[in-house]
Amino acid sequence: PQAFRNDLIEAGWKIGRSPIYHTVTAADGTVKLLLKLEDNRLIETVGIPVEDEKGSMRLTACVSSQVGCPLRCSFCATGKGGYSRNLQRHEIIEQVLAIEDIFKHRVTNVVFMGMGEPMLNLKSVLDAHRCLNKDVQIGQRMITISTVGVPNTIKKLASHKLQSTLAVSLHAPNQKLREMIVPSAKSYPLDAIMKDCRDYFAETSRRVSFEYALLAGVNDSVEQARELAELLHEWGRGYHVNLIPFNPIEGSEYRRPNKKTVSAFAGALESRKITVSIRQTRGLDASAACGQLRNNFQKSPLIIESDREESQSDVAVAC
Repeated sequence: PQAFRNDLIEAGWKIGRSPIYHTVTAADGTVKLLLKLEDNRLIETVGIPVEDEKGSMRLTACVSSQVGCPLRCSFCATGKGGYSRNLQRHEIIEQVLAIEDIFKHRVTNVVFMGMGEPMLNLKSVLDAHRCLNKDVQIGQRMITISTVGVPNTIKKLASHKLQSTLAVSLHAPNQKLREMIVPSAKSYPLDAIMKDCRDYFAETSRRVSFEYALLAGVNDSVEQARELAELLHEWGRGYHVNLIPFNPIEGSEYRRPNKKTVSAFAGALESRKITVSIRQTRGLDASAACGQLRNNFQKSPLIIESDREESQSDVAVAC
């Protein structure tokens, strides 16, 4: 109510949500938003609508957990844009609400797969998860928390016994290659992360999903698919692999594999009884790769109007 809002303002509280700074809509209906935070930093969130045969729509919000990311995976646009800070609980929740406003439709699914490493901001992520579940009324099983792997955090997440999906960004079937693609893997060996995933399943009875970004000529051969299958069989059962053909980003040495290569990789896993899905690429014409749109607009906090007169040299926005 307006009177309540007025009382909050008079008491010194700030109300309202972060404004939308920029919007890009892809031909397939995917919408990517840049939200401008109170400290003038920009974050991305994505709304992905999918309509089934009956005409009902599943609307997924892909949300960020940090401003940028400190882990700097070699193929990721977010890491190339640097890291600023963790997001607070309300800054995560308002991304979902912004997607609902844009689509005039309830968000049905939330994936913590936007900018940042959720496990490095686990407290805020869990607080936001609780609010999205209890207050926004999105079922726990409709929420996915993704991680590239941070020591001791999968165990911590397992202790909360959530019914949400844990998605681990694997991207390689062996330690040597994984270190090349994911530099942080040096501090969290593959055997250790696989053991934690096995323990997570034992603790929660929830199947772990493995994200695998396919990079042409790097990790997409049939031999590497067989090696991946052996790794998963060694560490348990019930695993699922989500294959993600690489989204091209400016300045990257990586390329997107062709459809034949993707199908062969998936087939090699399926023939070894590994459940596989191939992620449908959405929003290619809307800077699809995570962090890509934000990097087009911001390398450092946006300058505010009161500062503009003091220093034109600090402007870092390229429209």
